[in-house]
Amino acid sequence: MIVLQVNQVHKSFGADEILSGVKLEVQHRDRVALVGRNGAGKSTLLKIISGEISYDSGDIIMPKELTVGYLEQQSTFESTATIWDEMMSIFAHFREQENKLRELERQMADPLVYNDAVQYEKVLKEYDLLQIHFKDSGGYQFEADTRAILHGMKFYPEDYDKPIVSLSGGQKTRLLLAKLLLSKPQLLILDEPTNHLDIETLSWLENYLKNYPGAILIVSHDRYFLDQVVTIVYEVSRHRVKKYTGNYSRYLDEKAKQYELDVKQFDRQQSEKAKLEDYVQRNLVRASTTKMAQSRRKILEKTEWMEAPNGDEKSARFGFTIEKQSGNDVLNVQSLAIGYGEQPVSKNISFKLYRRESLALVGPNGVGKSTLLKTIIKELKPLAGDIHYGTGIQFGYYDQEQANLKGNKLVLNELWDDYPQINEKDIRGILGRFLFSGDDVLKPLSSLSGGEKARVALAKLMMQKANVLLLDEPTNHLDLDSKEVLENALLDYPGTILFVSHDRYFMNRLATKVVELTQIGTTDYLGDYDYYVEKKLELEELKALDAGPVAAAAKTNASASTSQIDKEAKKLERQLVRQSEDAEQALEKLDEQIAEIEELLCQPEIFQDHEQVLPLQSQLEQLKAAHEEKMDEWLELQEKIEQVQG
Repeated sequence: MIVLQVNQVHKSFGADEILSGVKLEVQHRDRVALVGRNGAGKSTLLKIISGEISYDSGDIIMPKELTVGYLEQQSTFESTATIWDEMMSIFAHFREQENKLRELERQMADPLVYNDAVQYEKVLKEYDLLQIHFKDSGGYQFEADTRAILHGMKFYPEDYDKPIVSLSGGQKTRLLLAKLLLSKPQLLILDEPTNHLDIETLSWLENYLKNYPGAILIVSHDRYFLDQVVTIVYEVSRHRVKKYTGNYSRYLDEKAKQYELDVKQFDRQQSEKAKLEDYVQRNLVRASTTKMAQSRRKILEKTEWMEAPNGDEKSARFGFTIEKQSGNDVLNVQSLAIGYGEQPVSKNISFKLYRRESLALVGPNGVGKSTLLKTIIKELKPLAGDIHYGTGIQFGYYDQEQANLKGNKLVLNELWDDYPQINEKDIRGILGRFLFSGDDVLKPLSSLSGGEKARVALAKLMMQKANVLLLDEPTNHLDLDSKEVLENALLDYPGTILFVSHDRYFMNRLATKVVELTQIGTTDYLGDYDYYVEKKLELEELKALDAGPVAAAAKTNASASTSQIDKEAKKLERQLVRQSEDAEQALEKLDEQIAEIEELLCQPEIFQDHEQVLPLQSQLEQLKAAHEEKMDEWLELQEKIEQVQG
C-alpha cells in the first residue's frame, strides 16, 4: 500500500529555487532515506510532506486516514508534566476504555442487573466486545511498551517523576523521540534522529526501527545508521531527487556505476555527433554530396542528444599540517578525577597517548568525555590525579558547542583577526577551500548554520598547525560529503589525535585505539570501533562464564533444552543467506543486461532505426520489471534473515 506520493513538487524561497519537479514514493513498511548536501532541501522536503510549510506547485498524496509523526531537526519540547504523565497522555483512550470496563464490571455485580437475564446478557456482550478490542489494540501492554522505549532512550524508573522542564535540551529531544515511537504513526518522519544519542542508544534505535510496523522516512548523516536501517535512498541534489534501491553503501556503489555508464554513453554520443557535424561541414557545399549532408544535418537537429552527466558537487578540500613534531610520549593521564565542582563526574581515569596515535574516547552521554578534553587543555582544573604532558606539544581544540563562534563578527574577520599578517586574498583562498566564496565570507557568524560554523571552526583549526588535535564531536552538523573530506584529511595528518565521536563509521576509519570512559574509570582497547565492540562482547561472555558453577550449570541446561531450536534456526539462516546470495547474483546479471541494452540504444545506427528500437525497448522494460521483482525478493529475504538472527 502506498502511504505517500510526491508528484512534481516545486518550492522556492524568493528567487532561490530549492526543489524542482520532485518525485518520491513511500510504501507501507518502506525504510527510506533522504541524503544530500547541507542546504540541498532535505529538511524543506520533510516539512512540506508533514504540512509544516507550503509548496509552490505539484501534489502531495496521502490516504486520508494516515497517521503521520514528525521529528524536526531542531525540536523543542515544552510541557509542565512529568516524564511518565506525558507518555501516558498518548494512551488517554486506553484509560477511558479501562474506566468503561470497570463500570461494566460494577454493573454485572449489581443484583438488579445480575437477576435480569436480558439486561445482564446485554452488559456481558458489551463487556466482551470492549475487552477484546482493548486487548487487540494493546491495552494490556502499553505501560510495558512505555517502559521499554523509555529504557531504550536512557530514561529509568527513578526519572519518571521528573518534570520535563528540568531536562536538558538533549534529554528533551530523546524524550520527544520516545513519545513519537510510542504513538506508532503509520508514517514516521525523522530529521536527524541520531543527534544527542550515544552509541548504546543508537544501537537500540536501529534495532527498534528495523521492526517498526509502519513506514519510515529519514534524514540522517550517520552512515552506520543508514546502512543498518534503510532499504531505499533518495538523493537530493541540484533541486531534484533520484531513487536508489538498497542501503547507503549500495547507493554509493550504484551512483558510481551509473555515473561511469553515463560518462561512457555521453562520450560515445559526442563522438558520433562530432562525426556528423564534421561531415555536414565538409560536404554541405559540394553539389555531389549536399543531399547526404542535409540528411545528416536533419539527424543532428532531430536527435535528442544526452546532456553531460553531472559529476559530484563542489566539495571542501583541506588538510592538516604541523609546524614541528612532538616527542614520542604525548600524554600520560594517571588516576584523574574530573568535574565542575567538588563532586567528580568521572574518576580513576588513566591512559597513555603516543605520537601519531588516533585515540577515540567513548562512553555514555554525561560521563564526562567533553569535560576530560577541557581538563587536558587546562580550561578546567583536575579534581584529583595528574596529567603529564610530553615535550613540544601544541594543542588544537575543536569545540562541539562552537562557543567561540557567536556574535556578529564576519566570517572573513574571524580568521583574519587571528592571523593579521596574512593578506585578505589568502584568507579568502583558505575560506574558499571550506566552501565560503564571494560574499559568503562577509556573512556574520550569527547567521551561519551549524554546518557552516563547523567549517569555519575547521578552517581555524587547520591554520593553527598544531601537532595534537583534540576533537569533540567534529562530524556534528557536517553532511556526508564533508565528513568524508574531514576523514581523509585526518588520515593524512602527521600529528596525534584524541577525539570524541558518536559516529561509528568515522571511528572505524580513524581510531587506532579506543578508550572507554565510565564514572569509575577507563578501559583501553587496541583497535578500531569494530574491534572494541567485538572485544566487549567477548569480555561479557567470559564474565558470564566466570559467574560460578551454578550459573554455568543453568546455562548448560538452557543450552541443552534449546540446542535443537538453535540448530533449526542456524539451518534456516544458512538457507536464507544462500537464497539471498543467489538473488544478489541475479540482480548483478540483470544490471549487466540492462546496461548492455541501454548502451545499444545510444548507438546512432540503432536509435535512428525504429524497427530495431522497439524490440530492444520492450526487452529493456521486461528486464527492469524482472529487476524490480528480484529486488523485492532480496529485501524480503533480508527481513527474514534479520528475524532469524534477532
